[in-house]
Amino acid sequence: MRYEFRVAGIVSDTLVSAFSELDSVPTAEQTLFFGPVIDDAHLHGLLSRFQALGLRVIELRRLPA
Repeated sequence: MRYEFRVAGIVSDTLVSAFSELDSVPTAEQTLFFGPVIDDAHLHGLLSRFQALGLRVIELRRLPA
């Protein structure tokens, strides 16, 4: 499964590197992270990592296969 995470603000390169399994693209007011998510545990782990690093996920969606 592939997911997209929309995070508020422009995320620094240092914080982007904490998500090496995901690709990222900055936009005007958000940073998009996207990539494969293996299972529910991986998804919850990613969400916990965003939270632990002080990043606010404003949208999460599963991408078409």
